[in-house]
Amino acid sequence: MTTAAETRSYAAQLTRDTLIEMYRFMVVSRRLDERAWALHRQGKIAFHISAIGHEACQVAAAYAINRGVDYVFPYYRDLTLALALGSAPQDFLLGAFGKATDPYSGGRQMPSHFSSRALNIVSGSSSVATQIPHAAGAAFAIKYRLQRGLQAPDDATQPRLALTCIGEGSTSQGEWYEAMNWAGVHRLPFICLVQNNYYAISVPYDQQSALPNVADRAPAFGVHGVVFDGNDVLASYDALRAAVERAYRGEGATLAEAKTYRPVPHSSDDDDRSYRTREEVEEWKRKDPILRFGSTLMERGLLRQDDLNAIDAQARAEVDAALRDTLAAPDPAPEDALGAVYATEDTP
Repeated sequence: MTTAAETRSYAAQLTRDTLIEMYRFMVVSRRLDERAWALHRQGKIAFHISAIGHEACQVAAAYAINRGVDYVFPYYRDLTLALALGSAPQDFLLGAFGKATDPYSGGRQMPSHFSSRALNIVSGSSSVATQIPHAAGAAFAIKYRLQRGLQAPDDATQPRLALTCIGEGSTSQGEWYEAMNWAGVHRLPFICLVQNNYYAISVPYDQQSALPNVADRAPAFGVHGVVFDGNDVLASYDALRAAVERAYRGEGATLAEAKTYRPVPHSSDDDDRSYRTREEVEEWKRKDPILRFGSTLMERGLLRQDDLNAIDAQARAEVDAALRDTLAAPDPAPEDALGAVYATEDTP
């Protein structure tokens, strides 16, 4: 297992425009996320599960892979990842409101079940960890195509890896062990990004595992393991880009663990005051990934405070516009509940 400090500095190759674009996605995600909390508290949406605090490792993951080409199997907390891959804020809101034009499911799924055939984002189940075997299966298919010459190893127009994301609580599920074992046995082009925020809903990590890190289990599967600061965009990018390069070179799978934190409840149905102190939460808020990245950009002379303020204002305006359009969108017709469950001869 390696740490982020032992990996090559791929982040040093990122351009100013790319760094600013990554920062902007993080801010848009945060403002959209905060709006969803407000909408839930106003009784306008039924449920929300938040990406607040996870923005750094998610945007890094999006930029580390070949966006829109490599397969991504997200989990419910991957709002920033979905946006950075090309989903629009309105796509998320249409799902949250269950609108007929919801691109993820036509208003049928729970919110935050991100998917896009055009972007190679594959929808997951509400049950945790079920997307991991799917991702390993997709990685197996990619390797099969490569071995049989159905695509060139360096063809950037074809998927060359499968990325999946989970919380650390999902590593207690049997599906995770099965998928990781499969990935190791077959040396698959596969990355499992564990966003370890220390709580599986209300269960702290030290009650989930006797090991200090999820990635300590990597040798048991025969895959590469890496642990990094998931609240640091550049450290996250370095670790994940190294995992991508290993996958592209045919060197097998990576179990990547981002140490992060959610300073908000697990979901809109959770009361986190029952299992952690306010002092702990406030301590982690001082490590906010957006504040940290903004400070880094200013220290490097890439942005000024006025620029950060302008990006924030633009993000708020984008969320406002997306919400207006969402509220004007049609609701599903009642009779539509009877259809679109099974494929028919007319299904495209």
